[in-house]
Order: sequence, then structure tokens, then C-alpha cells
Amino acid sequence: MNSSPDQSQPAADAPDPYALLGVSADASFEDVQQAKQARLVDVGDDPLARARVEAAYDAVLMGRLKERQQGKVSTAARSASVREDKVATTKPASAGLSSLPKLPALPRPGNLPQLNLPSLALEQGQSRWITLGVAAALIGLLVLVPAASPELLLALGTLAAVAALQRRNRRFWAAVGWSFGLLVLGLALGALLGGALSAELPLGLPLNPAQVQSLPALLLLALGALLIA
Repeated sequence: MNSSPDQSQPAADAPDPYALLGVSADASFEDVQQAKQARLVDVGDDPLARARVEAAYDAVLMGRLKERQQGKVSTAARSASVREDKVATTKPASAGLSSLPKLPALPRPGNLPQLNLPSLALEQGQSRWITLGVAAALIGLLVLVPAASPELLLALGTLAAVAALQRRNRRFWAAVGWSFGLLVLGLALGALLGGALSAELPLGLPLNPAQVQSLPALLLLALGALLIA
């Protein structure tokens, strides 16, 4: 009695299922599926050709399943592992840090903002005499007219200083800033003088504390309007 051949073994002249699908032996499962669909589209409605494509697809799946059951690493799995190793070696080491937020760059010493101090130059021409005349009038009213309001004279002196500095520098906010700074400094000096001097000045002029405190402020505003360039 002749033994029947093992039907699980493919015939020697059986076509290669990978060649029939048009893929290599190390193709991934997704590539095999895509190749199967492409081949079915190519053969159209021919039932025999479609059966061959389905059989080749089943042969590929059965072969890989058999390799897995026998503990063998399939060619596709081995190729996928090689591709993953290549990606891991070519991936930059800093890729894992790309998702971290970037810290703001600290300013370098050369990029730190610098305080621009004004240059000092005596005002020339007619503007000098106008500034001197306004300052002299305000100081005269403060010293010689006790009924004059020191607050009003300080406000007028500050406005005059802003106008003079704006006319020279063409920078309004800078003029306002320097005038306000001179006013504050002058009032602080006036407070110190008010506590150190008596009510009688050397010239014999009686001044109240508000006048004494306002006098240095008017003098500083006048000097700033004449000298700050």
C-alpha cells in the first residue's frame, strides 16, 4: 500500500506566494495585505486568478503562523527589528527633549538696558533769557510776596521746565520725567533746609516753612531747564 504524500507540504512546482503577490519575503503584514488588495484589483472578476491570489495570501499567513508556532523568528519580524534599530541609531539624542518647554534666554551683560544720562550744556540764544526770566519771576514771587501760593508757583515752575526741556530735546516724556525728578529732589532738600534754618534768612526776609521748602525746588527746576540738553 502506497503512502499518500503529505498534503501539508507544497508541491515542488507550486508558485512562490510572495512572488505571486509581488512582495518580498521580509515584507510586513500590512504590505502583504496591501499587495493582496492590489492584485485582486489587477485580476478583476476572473475567479481563477482571484482564487490564486487568495491562496497565495493564505499560504503566506500559514507559513508565518507555522514559524511562530515553532518558535522561529519570521523574516518579516527580523526585518522590522532591523528597521527599528536603524531608526533608533539615526535618531538624535536630543529628540526626547524636544517636547520639553524651552526656558527663556537670560539677557547677556552686553544686552542689558543702559541708563542714558543727559548731557549738560547751557541753553543758548533767546531761549536762555526766557527761561531765566520765568525762573526769576517765580522765585521773586515766592520770596517777596508772602501771599503767593507756593504750590501754584511750583506747578508753574514745573510746567516751564517741561516746556524748556521739550523745546531742547524734542522728547516729551523725558522732559516730564526730569522735571518731576527735579521737583521731588528740590522738595526733599527744602524739607531738610526747613528743619535746619530759622525763620529769618541771612538777608532778613521772613519766610514760612512752605516758602523755604519750595525755594530749592524752584532753583533746581530753573537749573535743569537751563543745563539739561
